Amino acid sequence: MAEPAREDLLPVLAEVRPLEAERAAGEVVRPAVASPAVQAAAVAATGFVAGAATVALARRRAHRRAAAPRRKRRKAANDLVEVVASRSFLVDIHFLGSRD
Repeated sequence: MAEPAREDLLPVLAEVRPLEAERAAGEVVRPAVASPAVQAAAVAATGFVAGAATVALARRRAHRRAAAPRRKRRKAANDLVEVVASRSFLVDIHFLGSRD
């Protein structure tokens, strides 16, 4: 059996319809605009869904962080000596105190 053409594998998203005829030179084309109430409802619904997704993501991250096993913290190099001051430029410069 022959392979179908590549165009046959794409989903059909809309009905086939003829293109609109060109407008006359002086005719103004106005796009269809929803009423302000419909726009406000759409914006509110979108904001609600975005907020709910953010809350769900934050809860999931907090739950995963709480469920992760606690690991023993190794002492970092700067825990071994007292760091008196620190200045950051292109590199970190640490001024170390005495070890006693």
